[in-house]
Amino acid sequence: MLLCRISAVSRTLTRWGRRSHREGGLPYRSFLCSSSRCHGVSAGEGNAQSAEQGSAQGLYRDTVILPRTEFPMKLTGQKLLDREVQIQEKCGFASLYTWQSERKGKKKFCLHDGPPYANGDPHVGHALNKILKDIHNRFEMLRGRQVHYVPGWDCHGLPIELKALGELGAVDLSPLQIRRQARQFANGAIERQRAAFQRWGVMADWSQCYYTYDGTYEAAQLKVFQEMHSKGFIYQDYKPVFWSPSSRTALAEAELEYNPEHLSKTIYATFPLVTLPPKIASKTGQGDVSVLVWTTQPWTIPANQAVCYMPNAQYSVVRRKDNSQLLLMATERSVTLAAVLGTELESVATFTGSELEGGICKHPTIPDKEVPLLPANHVTMAKGTGLVHTAPAHGMDDYSVASQFQLPVECMVDEDGKFTELAGTELQHLSVFKEGNEKVINMLKDCGALAKEEDFVHSYPYDWRTKKPVLIRPSKQWFINTGSLKDKAKDALQKVRVLPESARNSLVTTLDKRTYWCISRQRSWGVPIPVFYHKDTGEALINKRTVSHIAGLFKEKGSDCWWELPMDTLLPADVLKKSKAGPVTDYVRGEDVLDIWFDSGASWAAVLEETDSRADAYVEGKDQIGGWFLSSLLTSVAVRNKAPYKSLVVHGFAVNEKGDKMSKSLGNVVDPDEVINGRKDGSIPAYGADVLRWWVAESNIFSEVQIGPSALTSARDNINKVRNTLRFLLGNLHGFDPRAQAVDAKEMMYIDQYMLHLLREYSMKVTDAYNEFDAGRVIRLLQAFITRDLSSFYFSIIKDRLYCDPEDSLGRRSCQTALEEILDGVMRSIAPILPHLAEDVYTHAPGHDEEETLFRSGWIKSSSVWKQPGLEEAVEGACAIRDSFLASIPGKNAAQYDLTIAIEPGLLFELMESLQEDPSSTSSQLVELMMAARVNLSSALPRDLPSDTLVNRGTFLINLEGGVIREEGTYSIAAVPTCADRCPRCRRYTAESPDCLCPRCQTVLAKA
Repeated sequence: MLLCRISAVSRTLTRWGRRSHREGGLPYRSFLCSSSRCHGVSAGEGNAQSAEQGSAQGLYRDTVILPRTEFPMKLTGQKLLDREVQIQEKCGFASLYTWQSERKGKKKFCLHDGPPYANGDPHVGHALNKILKDIHNRFEMLRGRQVHYVPGWDCHGLPIELKALGELGAVDLSPLQIRRQARQFANGAIERQRAAFQRWGVMADWSQCYYTYDGTYEAAQLKVFQEMHSKGFIYQDYKPVFWSPSSRTALAEAELEYNPEHLSKTIYATFPLVTLPPKIASKTGQGDVSVLVWTTQPWTIPANQAVCYMPNAQYSVVRRKDNSQLLLMATERSVTLAAVLGTELESVATFTGSELEGGICKHPTIPDKEVPLLPANHVTMAKGTGLVHTAPAHGMDDYSVASQFQLPVECMVDEDGKFTELAGTELQHLSVFKEGNEKVINMLKDCGALAKEEDFVHSYPYDWRTKKPVLIRPSKQWFINTGSLKDKAKDALQKVRVLPESARNSLVTTLDKRTYWCISRQRSWGVPIPVFYHKDTGEALINKRTVSHIAGLFKEKGSDCWWELPMDTLLPADVLKKSKAGPVTDYVRGEDVLDIWFDSGASWAAVLEETDSRADAYVEGKDQIGGWFLSSLLTSVAVRNKAPYKSLVVHGFAVNEKGDKMSKSLGNVVDPDEVINGRKDGSIPAYGADVLRWWVAESNIFSEVQIGPSALTSARDNINKVRNTLRFLLGNLHGFDPRAQAVDAKEMMYIDQYMLHLLREYSMKVTDAYNEFDAGRVIRLLQAFITRDLSSFYFSIIKDRLYCDPEDSLGRRSCQTALEEILDGVMRSIAPILPHLAEDVYTHAPGHDEEETLFRSGWIKSSSVWKQPGLEEAVEGACAIRDSFLASIPGKNAAQYDLTIAIEPGLLFELMESLQEDPSSTSSQLVELMMAARVNLSSALPRDLPSDTLVNRGTFLINLEGGVIREEGTYSIAAVPTCADRCPRCRRYTAESPDCLCPRCQTVLAKA
């Protein structure tokens, strides 16, 4: 009988061998009956096999169905780069945005692009921002939504103007000459950035972008300006502003950056009290008392108009032990000041701040000038003396005091940061940051008013463009009254979802600190403020008619026409008549331009669709909390009483792997072009665009995002792991057409149905993570699914069925059906992050027309049918039993054991019976899950177990119908080394003798 079986199998193998030879496989070899004739013997086992056994191994290899795919295991170097570009072209990346915008979407999704500055090459900050946006846009598009995303550029401003002037290398240029060069410079930067964004795979219609220098955009911006002016939110005034001597222009707070290492000369100076407050005089007698003040800006002393105190604080007159001088200071600062002055301070009298009312001081450097003691809320006790030197021309709080008490606001500093003649001949023309500051200190020393001078390192505002310190000086500028918009803006912000939520507090804090916003700049490259001034009176002519007329000209001709057109065209007779103004010859055009934050802050009016004009999301770095986020909010609330966005996503900055800010001077800049294409000297490999995208997705975007060799190498390795998983799936789907050969879900094997259940849960979690802009969670879910559910569990179980079952068997087709759904789900889940890899896999995947692309075929297609009552409990109950089994045989091969599972009658037993109907089996679904040779299922363990039996026990909690049915099942397992022999084809221990195939393999080969 045995020989008959061998003869039958031999004839079958002959047919397999001939077929394999025709298909390019291994030729038929003579059949030798040996237990080692099995595909996949490990290296160690193979070394021990005889030549005869090796021959049989090759023979049986031709009878198993091994994975086959043309999808490469790995792509590196130029091949990787070429493939990414090829995928972009083949799969229509360039036309994808237009395609999706023309289809009928279920719902629209608008992500409004905050315009990057057009003043340099693309950097990793751009990559972080643009790829983050693209990941979400691609997700929304895959879900069937019609994405509205128009890329833009912020084209005006001083950095561009300065670089343009530097390229020209000329002085005394006209505004039009400067503007032409600036536009040319901006266009060059735009083209470089655009090319990079496209190479990164960012989906957009790159021929339809917005630019803040475009006439249509500028016209929309002026419409916002006009409406805000008509409502009284925009006004002209003379008040202190941040002024940059290095740029010779006013700045808004958003244009400042603070240098924490700024070094100042700080001084303690005395102001003699010439009129003692009545209550002090009665307590201190007639001795000379001086007010002690502290400042980090000695150059502002000549502009002093008052000394401020805190009404509710306690103050003391103290006597210096070293020279008996009487000084007035805050009581709680006296101990610290004694150490600073290097002498003991004896308290003479103590009183409250309100008792200082009526006191008058003598100005230390200006003869015959007296300044009052005044109460103020901005006085603090954290530093200084508790008495604040107040120069209204050079401080925002100081100006508020001046407004309250009608103090003069005298500016002694010009646009270059030098003293004017108002400061006196000794100081005129001296720089307040250099020799002027030293001169004031010497003047205080000469008159005996300098109590102490020392160096002081502190945070100080710098011009974000020139990287040089700024000062506060009064100037006639145009302002937005943000104080009157603050409450409305806060109310609007309450209706906005902010990610992370902590950023909301930062926005509110910034709103609270900003009482007005200076929007005028003394430059040429920008949108002109549409105002005319009377030649004689200087009165401004600006109204709805004048602004609307200028907006129309800008829309038609661009804002260069402000300088190109004659005055009678800019200000025609009919506009003058309606404005009730005099002849055009009485007026001159204004020379200021608008702040670039007003430019970009009005983008909602120029770019968003008019149906709602609210974006679903704004996504930018945390520096935009005081920038674009805020300027957009203020302009939108002023015009429409609502925020321009429904959601705000605030991400961190890109830093190097040490957490340091990247700087060209430090040589730690990571160039995204080098990340993709590699460095010419080979020190940086070519990672490709998908690695850059993975880095963005994997990072915790809500904090600082680190990038460097370690992060990029890790990203590449992780992508390769995903790639190999997808390759395994593709390989085992060779020849499978899901449209014709897929098995209905209800007919699939339970383990396959269970995997579809896990796939559905995975897809739901991934969808939720994308909704929250949390691509990092998507990657963690992906890696867990691949590692835990696929590689460590499902793939290890199904290989026998895939490789050794009949090609068209229900079990194998059931498995392939699950694999195809898994491949499709994983492909689509990674597509927003890795579009090049996803599309590449899709070109090799079965089940679709060749010309179809992934991004034109939708999101993950999971079905509610995949979640069946009892399915999860059956498979997970079996897995719990398997875990107990494997724990009882550490380091041993489960396939070499027969397993007896004993479960008392109940739910758990019924669930296990659904996986194995027969009491004993070598081929049931329960056997497959256990990965054992045989499984016996009974209600009790046999009494006569062999002595080498390994026994283990456990419990499993069954939870059905949402907890309505709960039952704890108890099980016992007995593992006994099998008596069966190893099948030379499938390597399972299910053969009757060493030199025979197992019944399953005999049947497969007999029918082949």
